[in-house]
Amino acid sequence: MKNKKISPWAWIPTLYFAEGLPYVAVMTISVIMYKKLNISNTDIALYTSWLYLPWVIKPFWSPFVDLFKTKRWWIVTMQLLVGAGLAGIAFTIPMSNFFQITLAVFWLVAFSSATHDIAADGFYMLALDVSEQALYVGIRSTFYRIATIFGQGVLIVLAGGLENWTGNIPFAWSITFYILSGLFIAFCLYHKFILPTPKTDKSTVTDVSASNIFKEFLATFITFFQKKQAGVAILFMLLYRLPEAQLVKLINPFLLDPLEKGGLGLSTAEVGIVYGTVGILGLTIGGIIGGICASKGGLQRWLWPMAWSISLTCLTFVYLGYFQPQSLIIINICVFIEQFGYGFGFTAYMLFLIYYSEGEHKTAHYAICTGFMALGMMLPGMAAGWLQDHIGYENFFVWVMICCAATIAVCAFVKIDPEYGKKKDEIESE
Repeated sequence: MKNKKISPWAWIPTLYFAEGLPYVAVMTISVIMYKKLNISNTDIALYTSWLYLPWVIKPFWSPFVDLFKTKRWWIVTMQLLVGAGLAGIAFTIPMSNFFQITLAVFWLVAFSSATHDIAADGFYMLALDVSEQALYVGIRSTFYRIATIFGQGVLIVLAGGLENWTGNIPFAWSITFYILSGLFIAFCLYHKFILPTPKTDKSTVTDVSASNIFKEFLATFITFFQKKQAGVAILFMLLYRLPEAQLVKLINPFLLDPLEKGGLGLSTAEVGIVYGTVGILGLTIGGIIGGICASKGGLQRWLWPMAWSISLTCLTFVYLGYFQPQSLIIINICVFIEQFGYGFGFTAYMLFLIYYSEGEHKTAHYAICTGFMALGMMLPGMAAGWLQDHIGYENFFVWVMICCAATIAVCAFVKIDPEYGKKKDEIESE
């Protein structure tokens, strides 16, 4: 097929749907599945937080995706590996030692997914010109978000329905993961034939010596840490989401746990609706409004309102923990408010990563920033389950509110160009 005959609409929606789905499977679906299979909150939070590691260390191997093979090859191959890994999870769930085996396979899926992210984002820039990149950026983010709703909403509701229908929880989750695996095999086959083959998408390993690769790789990291306010910026990346990093690992267990254990006693299907659908809508709307506000007033102006938004909305879980309401309407409202606040406040975080990455090695520096972003979620999340098991949900949610002090504190030290993030016409009017 000639490139010009392939519309971006034929591959951008499916490519970014395929990019979002394995991340959701690794980070969210795994938590709900393990909870339903009677794994403790301590083990769930600790071991699933380790699954962030491939995204943490992604900057270290991202250059090799550029150097070896084509982005197209990496995309198709990683989708095949993800599909095989998901089938492996489905096959091993009924086994007695399923926890250890499925964790190992989830790590393979996570590594393949992180590599797929690198290749897909690189391919997007190679296959489209600058105007097309701007035109389709909203489409790619929309379908990534649809993948999140599909994973956290539709698939969880499906698993819950299968639990009720079969009365066999392991079997229900096996079927769910077989469906997910089949979907990825279909993506792999589809993209093998439909993805364009841009001339610029080629391996550069023959043009670059090993010594030059190492020098350039080293220079990228050195210049990152030589930037102004490097220490403060790294603290900001690690601590701004400290409350959410702990909360996100316990939201689903809290919703699923029975009332006598301090939870809300929702069914699997209800969690798919509450957190996987209503919550994602709140997150998306908050992010959209955050982007509009930041473009009008700039990052510096909106940093504090966004920091308070991501912090104060955690109070909804303090309420849910203490009063344990049984009304799905109230639970949905609380989850929507918290996720809206997170989506709105997260805008400032993402803009800061872009701001700090500006300059030479912009792409590589942004990849390093995303590594720190993943590390900031991984480390607090590892201890969250152990802490909750020892102090209970009520005190845990109060602790999360105390951690909001770290979010506010790091904002006091960062320095941002007052004009950064504003639209050009607004800057000219001032």
